[in-house]
Amino acid sequence: MVRVVIPVADEKGELVSAHFGRAPYFAWYDVESGKIVDRGIKPNDSSHFGGQGLPPERMMAMGADIVISAGMGMKAIQAFQNSTVAVLQAVQESTENSIQNYVEGKLRELPEGCLHAESYEH
Repeated sequence: MVRVVIPVADEKGELVSAHFGRAPYFAWYDVESGKIVDRGIKPNDSSHFGGQGLPPERMMAMGADIVISAGMGMKAIQAFQNSTVAVLQAVQESTENSIQNYVEGKLRELPEGCLHAESYEH
């Protein structure tokens, strides 16, 4: 089983957040044999929202094996890479489409950081 975590912009977890660290929620999906077996939403309780720890630390504490994001800074990418968490680039705003693209092996690694990720390929 693999746990996929996606920073999301809404409490229903429908939209991938354009701002990784400032995403108000994290959606998580447990994927096994190409099927989603469980899912949920967790508020971003990192230091960006008055909690403790940075967003990568909070996602790793959730058990993330893979993070799907529109973009993120280089420090966050390095934190994940140092912990063997794969970072994949979301190509659509829809969380459901992003997780389906992951299951189908259509997402690419996000190798470089960016300042703002505000556009998606459609």
